[in-house]
Amino acid sequence: MPIPDDTPAAASEQDAPLAALAADIRRWAAELGFARLGISHIDLSPHDRYYQRWLAAGRHGEMQYMERHGSRRWRPEELIPGTIRVISVAMDYRAGGADPIRILDNPAQAYIARYALGRDYHKLMRSRLAELAARIRVRRPDAAQRVFVDSAPVL
Repeated sequence: MPIPDDTPAAASEQDAPLAALAADIRRWAAELGFARLGISHIDLSPHDRYYQRWLAAGRHGEMQYMERHGSRRWRPEELIPGTIRVISVAMDYRAGGADPIRILDNPAQAYIARYALGRDYHKLMRSRLAELAARIRVRRPDAAQRVFVDSAPVL
């Protein structure tokens, strides 16, 4: 299934190669089994005060890692200098077969979270992201990339 293209149309001829690369990245991500993909700018400044207030109010509960690393969590260029875009992907855990509602409605059956079934999603996604990064490197050998799967303080 193709990933919907929600990237803005190229604003000029200079942007056309980047728009073509974004379209290829979207296609490659779909081929690798990702359900969604977003390519975003790194300026999250409109949200940083909200996030800090959220932390100060203790909304993160016992998830102390949400406080660590300070502004690097919402300023990716502080984590990886030179960062200009973030590519985010999503993968559907739901495999065919089990009907979760039917299982949840039956008190005699146990239900296991989708992410806990099968291969560790960290390994699965990391290998697919590494393949996506390799494809990007072929097209843009000058562009550095770093793959994260819940392993860095990136929002």
